[in-house]
Amino acid sequence: MTDPGELRASDAEREAVVEQLRIASVEGRLTLAELTDRTEAAYTARTHAELAMLTQDLPSGGVRPPAPAGQGGKKRRWFVAVMGDSKRRGTWRIDQELGAVAVMGDVVLDLREAEVRTDQVDIMAVALMGDVKIIVPDGVNVDIDGVAVMGDKKVKVAQAAPGVNVPVVRVQAYAVMGDVKVVGDSHVKPLQRGFAAWREHWRQLHGEDWREISRQVRAEARELRRQLRDGDGRHYGY
Repeated sequence: MTDPGELRASDAEREAVVEQLRIASVEGRLTLAELTDRTEAAYTARTHAELAMLTQDLPSGGVRPPAPAGQGGKKRRWFVAVMGDSKRRGTWRIDQELGAVAVMGDVVLDLREAEVRTDQVDIMAVALMGDVKIIVPDGVNVDIDGVAVMGDKKVKVAQAAPGVNVPVVRVQAYAVMGDVKVVGDSHVKPLQRGFAAWREHWRQLHGEDWREISRQVRAEARELRRQLRDGDGRHYGY
């Protein structure tokens, strides 16, 4: 008898998991890097067990939450550097449009560990004899538009294949004797985040250790259900 977890996943089941991940991101449960990594993994998942691993630490089902209150009416959040530097890295929340202005200075926006509470990230970037650098996870779709006069606007991101439902970063760039750059993980210093270990764990699913890992995941899930049924209040972390 075929193990239910080893049944082949359908396209509809993959899309359902991607939507669950997007909802989790809007709720603040996933960073942009985590959302991108898991979305990519969902589209390459072959079995039900692989899909289940992507959402095992997230609430199941649910209805897509409404947009944050006041979205669309909020002022744009600005990062400005005039003959200096302005940098935003680490964990932060994005629930409105962003603006970056570099005048003979540098602005760096690292979106990888940001909690993105909107369907997409919209950024207006202005570089006047300065540089605006936007760092994103490889795998997002980047749409850049605008004007460059004696300067550059460029994207160096390993983007997803056309037609897949991955996070979107839209940049309206204006560069005058300056640069607006959007770069991915492969072009900057890697993040020191625990999720990197999860990505390596995911890669192992497609190697010789997959069956053993799958059995462990199912055993942990059965034990968790037993604990919850018995009502002893114990919890397991993943």
